[in-house]
Amino acid sequence: MGDILSQNEIDDLLAQLSTGEINAQDYSRETIEKRIKNHDFKRPSKFAKDHLRTMQIINENYARYITNFLSGYLRTLVQVDVISMEALQYSEFTNSIANPAVLAIVSFSPLPGSIIFDFSPAIAYALIERILGGKGSSIEKIRGFTEIELAILMRIISQMLTFMREPWENVAQIRPSLDRIETNAQFAQIMNPTEMVALVTFQAKVGEVEGLMNLCIPHMVVEPVMSKLSTKIWFSMIEKGTTEETKKALQVRVEDTKVPIIAVLGKTELTVSEFLQLQAGDVLALKTAVDGDMEVMVGNLHKFNGKPGVKNKKTAVKITEVIRREEE
Repeated sequence: MGDILSQNEIDDLLAQLSTGEINAQDYSRETIEKRIKNHDFKRPSKFAKDHLRTMQIINENYARYITNFLSGYLRTLVQVDVISMEALQYSEFTNSIANPAVLAIVSFSPLPGSIIFDFSPAIAYALIERILGGKGSSIEKIRGFTEIELAILMRIISQMLTFMREPWENVAQIRPSLDRIETNAQFAQIMNPTEMVALVTFQAKVGEVEGLMNLCIPHMVVEPVMSKLSTKIWFSMIEKGTTEETKKALQVRVEDTKVPIIAVLGKTELTVSEFLQLQAGDVLALKTAVDGDMEVMVGNLHKFNGKPGVKNKKTAVKITEVIRREEE
């Protein structure tokens, strides 16, 4: 009998206890004896908080990669964010999956075993419709997937998996590949139900459709690299991989980045009735004095004060004061 009893098994057990066919004390003693097993303290049985935090950082980077990829590939607004990271038993994950589902069984080579990429039906249908030229809306009634729809999903999921390599490169040089897609959780039993897994939950938005995506990572898959799943080690490896050439390249990119600069001549406040009565030729009194400084905004940040003027027959602003310096 498994750890989780069905309702019929519970009814049969209660009936046997009431008739005296089973002695409760003997049964409990037998159950306790069966549950005793050897434990190797050198082998971690659960994910530590540091492990989960490192994997959350990795998957936040992955979420940014697939957000950029899907936005360009589907030519629509796509946003993917990590909303939770937790450790639980594999049975808890599979019991929460509804049918039909999109369960991508992914080989995590060279690490042992497989992971599962779970897509909510709403997101899956939105991806399919958008690829086929539609608006990317979800269907009203959930149904099964056709062979053509599964083939489309396999193609786009395979492309999404290629972006998983770079976020994981400081931990392992993985080569994820899609093995198959299952639409029923009963056929996705890739491990013992009591095994521990790390579950990453993404909030995904494709156009106007929102849904969840789950990444189920078994402990046995990442066990060979658990020592590297530490935030301290992970960040130190990033620093070691940052060369002078990389720093210079980043500096050049930052220096070439364009930012909006807005000179605010002045501000005033009007009631709605006053605004509706405005006519051509009306004069508005601003709060800035004639000889006062005007605000110079960099993006939404008040960075400088300045004076209006003219240079080379063009309107200009002369910086008179720096409001906030970089070190602040």
